[in-house]
Amino acid sequence: MLIVQKFGGTSVGDINRIKNVSKKVKLELDKKNKVIVVVSAMSGVTNQLVDYCNQVSNLIKNEALIEYDSIVSTGEQITCGLLALELQSMGYKARSFLGWQVPIKTDEVHSKARIDEIDGEYLLKSLDDYDVVVIAGFQGICEKTKRVSTLGRGGSDTSAVAIAAAVNADLCDIYTDVDGVYTTDPRITDKARRLKKVTYEEMLEMAYSGSKVLQTRSVAMAMAHNVRVRVLSSFGEVNENSGTILVNNNEEIMERRLITGISYSKTDVRITLMKMPDHPGLSATIFGALAQQEVNIDMIVQNISADGKFIDITFTTSKDELERAKHAIDSIKDQVKFAELKIDDNIAKISVIGVGMISHSGVAHTMFKTLADKGINLLLISTSEIKISVLIAKEYGELAVRVLHDAYGLEK
Repeated sequence: MLIVQKFGGTSVGDINRIKNVSKKVKLELDKKNKVIVVVSAMSGVTNQLVDYCNQVSNLIKNEALIEYDSIVSTGEQITCGLLALELQSMGYKARSFLGWQVPIKTDEVHSKARIDEIDGEYLLKSLDDYDVVVIAGFQGICEKTKRVSTLGRGGSDTSAVAIAAAVNADLCDIYTDVDGVYTTDPRITDKARRLKKVTYEEMLEMAYSGSKVLQTRSVAMAMAHNVRVRVLSSFGEVNENSGTILVNNNEEIMERRLITGISYSKTDVRITLMKMPDHPGLSATIFGALAQQEVNIDMIVQNISADGKFIDITFTTSKDELERAKHAIDSIKDQVKFAELKIDDNIAKISVIGVGMISHSGVAHTMFKTLADKGINLLLISTSEIKISVLIAKEYGELAVRVLHDAYGLEK
């Protein structure tokens, strides 16, 4: 078998944990499997590097983001070199590669680049020359700028899945600090239950809605290329029943369920442009400016005044993108003529997710009634085929997760 193993920041947090990772690699090599390893930076390192950048730049212009990428990508360089050295000391022929050495080619959107191409043949040839290949996650090379690029926070997940797709791997194991995907965050309720299987669609919605287990883009890529992904813990024994497997919708999930999980995000911010003169193209102007700044938008709501002359537009984005959003809005203030700009980060987003809601009614009623019974007011509502999301005051976030988990019987 050809296996891609990815180890996150907590898994490689210090030298002892890197030694533990090498044992996980050894287990697969002892089974005569071919192994490619993708690693993140040690836990806390990237945050420190980002903080250094923020102290000297507002990181809005692309010229600044190019330098940002060259700085924050160094954490993975250290980790992959250390793991290669440890594997060499164990007697294996190991070689580390940075993103540009593979190469992992990306577009020019520095700080959250998208992968365009990976030379899978080169990696497969490298496995003929070495027992194991260790690759720095989170990074690539932008062909246009000829500079190191990074894939956004959590981008090592995307690196691993993309590499697995490029080499047609049999399995992509994502090792993290939890032993799989749970019905909700087990730190919020001890009733949270590990799921043996979850569909790509459900995992995509869970990741987008606040679940920190997998990066959103990694799930989308796994779904697009049908990569078999398994989420595992770095800190326990692994067997055939371990972790959570991502599966296609058409694969049988033995647990027939209406709702799969509850996601909770505290990293959203609500932005409202107040009392703008209404005219055709207003929304296109606003969201066009945001798109130019590569700001990802989630919920959108529009309110029209009683006389039909003015309009308020509210949308949500992540706190990480707030400065770019403000810059975009400032660039069009003379065009849209808003009377006031309101920014609220004292919010939480709660999402109920499950493919079962496609064919069942009453899911929204259960959610809204459960929250109302606890006196929790809804600030915004957004829906899709398999998800209902609401914005609430941040102080009620964990309470909302617990009561909804109980209301849908997810502990069973």
